[in-house]
Amino acid sequence: MEQKKKALVCFSGGQDSTTCLYWALAHFDEVYAVSFVYGQKHSLEVEMAHKIADKAGVPFEVLDVSLMAQMTDNSLTNPAVVMDEEKPDNTYPNTFVPGRNMVFLTFAAIIAFQKGIQNLVTGVSQADFSGYPDCRDTFIRSLNVSLNLAMDYPFTIHTPLMWLDKEAVWALSDELGVFDLVRYETLTCYNGIPGDGCGRCPACKLRRKGLENYLSTKKKGRVQKV
Repeated sequence: MEQKKKALVCFSGGQDSTTCLYWALAHFDEVYAVSFVYGQKHSLEVEMAHKIADKAGVPFEVLDVSLMAQMTDNSLTNPAVVMDEEKPDNTYPNTFVPGRNMVFLTFAAIIAFQKGIQNLVTGVSQADFSGYPDCRDTFIRSLNVSLNLAMDYPFTIHTPLMWLDKEAVWALSDELGVFDLVRYETLTCYNGIPGDGCGRCPACKLRRKGLENYLSTKKKGRVQKV
């Protein structure tokens, strides 16, 4: 009997990870989700992630890695830091949390190892405006090798959004049949406002621009088909 293919999704309840959750459901027999509490200002994202996982019928767990908030100084974990609304020249915006994806994927891999899961899924994207180093393909490939060596286990890290801009991510969510869920029931906003968010923070601006581009392209496509 063929062994079931299982995957563990690093899941924050935002646009990207929710799209990845449903991508995983379309590609694997069994899907699990893990969220992380890392001292972020808006814990609502974990609550929303739990609701989405329940709706999708996916087992969900939360890990506390809030020690990260004591080790870094950024606007996502420190209320005293005023968030950069634009990317500064020659550096990363202060929404960058050093080591976050490395920590998340490492702990996810430990959980996956214990559950006999070989596939890890994350919503990182090199096409993202910020250019965070831990969202790059080279980092993911390097970490994949390191995790395999560290645990002597054949992990594969899947990054279905790696080369997609936000317009293409919206298109993928629509293709997966979860466009409305992603639009209205996820939390991407850095200011902790669900759905379309505050409209001012970098995450909302990027999400909104991608949405407008996708809806415009989709409308034109419909016109051409008539």
